[in-house]
Amino acid sequence: QVQLVESGGGSVQVGGSLRLSCAGPKFIDSSYCLGWFRQAPGKEREGIATIDSDNWASYADSVKGRFTISQDNAKNTLYLEMNSLKPEDTAMYYCAADSTPVCILSALRPSDFGYWGQGTQVTVSS
Repeated sequence: QVQLVESGGGSVQVGGSLRLSCAGPKFIDSSYCLGWFRQAPGKEREGIATIDSDNWASYADSVKGRFTISQDNAKNTLYLEMNSLKPEDTAMYYCAADSTPVCILSALRPSDFGYWGQGTQVTVSS
């Protein structure tokens, strides 16, 4: 059972920054895909960034240039650095993981990931 634990959410003002963390086990598979998703009330869960075992990252257009996904293999931790936050970034943020040969955000759906964290709330106020 893969357990993922997010942290780092909170409340910030427009233009502020937050860094989310996702602690998980060491992935022994040669290829894996890690991702960050978010879900606002009344909306579907959307993917915002993915990163693979080769550190190749992909982003949703809505966060490109503002958010950065990264991983620290020594700490088995996934990060999401969020800058220039906007009110529309307000949502519950989830990290996800799975073994998949394709780790391109535009080609993936939430159902492609079998392992999820419990979520951490991000609220951006104006």
